[in-house]
Amino acid sequence: MNIIIAGGGTGGHIFPGLAVAKGLKKLVPDARIIFVGTAEGIEAKVVPREGFEVRFIRSEGIAGYNIYRKLRSILKLPLSLKDSFKLLRQIKPAVVLGVGGYSSGALVFCASLMRIPTMIHEQNSIPGSTNRLLGRFVKAVAVTYHESMAFFPRDKTHLTGNPIREEIKMGDREGGYRIFGLDRGLFTIFVFGGSRGASHINSAVIEALTYLRDYKDRIQFLHQTGERDFDSVREMYRTHGFKGTVIPFTHNMADAYAVADLVISRAGATTLAELTACGKAAILIPYPFAAGNHQVANAKRLWDMGAAQVILDKDLNGKTLSDCIRYLLEDPDAIPEMERMSRSLGGHDATKKIIGLMMGIIDSRFKIQISGL
Repeated sequence: MNIIIAGGGTGGHIFPGLAVAKGLKKLVPDARIIFVGTAEGIEAKVVPREGFEVRFIRSEGIAGYNIYRKLRSILKLPLSLKDSFKLLRQIKPAVVLGVGGYSSGALVFCASLMRIPTMIHEQNSIPGSTNRLLGRFVKAVAVTYHESMAFFPRDKTHLTGNPIREEIKMGDREGGYRIFGLDRGLFTIFVFGGSRGASHINSAVIEALTYLRDYKDRIQFLHQTGERDFDSVREMYRTHGFKGTVIPFTHNMADAYAVADLVISRAGATTLAELTACGKAAILIPYPFAAGNHQVANAKRLWDMGAAQVILDKDLNGKTLSDCIRYLLEDPDAIPEMERMSRSLGGHDATKKIIGLMMGIIDSRFKIQISGL
């Protein structure tokens, strides 16, 4: 049985897909699972590393880009459709799951036209325009948040949560200290802006060091910068004399979470699912150009529950960030309470629910019985 998982571009889309793929392989060991994305997306490197096959179509995103990029994306749409039809005829999947990202739309739409069973998973509280459109055509819609159910047909929309990789919850704190070269006696702040980094967060953290000099002997940083800012950020830590490890990217997120006493990050749905599964306190800085401003809505949910602090991107600078860090360090109850609330929000069966929906919509020619769903 062939199964396609379509989407990617960022870790926020591809990692939930990988969680589902790994769950499927446990339940249906002989299933052939093929990811479909773009050659430029993170999936090109991450998916093969995780042991799965990946194919590519020609596609680009529209939201958040300048007019030139939007025009180029629109002109590339016929190529996306052509590539999608060709792949679907070759692979003949029993089911197609769209996990978001610009490569997901064309392939899921084509699969629905070809009467291949299709479903999508919406990670965010406010769906983007592509998934809202696809919701009319697919057989089932899985959503992470209750708030997003109103955007899709009620009779085929299911609240599942956001699947995370099982290994995320299995991080080793001692191993993290060793792998990342960190000091066991210091409070550790893990900074990352997503799989490609975030320059505004990087610069704000560096500026914040000026205001945190009196904490220099008490804190250290594990900072994932992305490739572009790696050299400059590493040099600034040296200049300011703060301890820590600067990396462009890590595949070992489980140990990075395990070693973190506080996380500073964007507010993508997958990041929040991982934070809450690990029960981590966080300062969230929502990406301001996310479709429908969904990262602000995502972050507000954790803020309202007392599981995170939130700084809007427009308010982010070294002073606002250092003030927030200082508040959390100086209040002995703040971080333990945030960790408790974060842990209470962590979902643990999203992967199982999504696989159950996928099996439920598979055409009778491919129907198989799986116990325990």
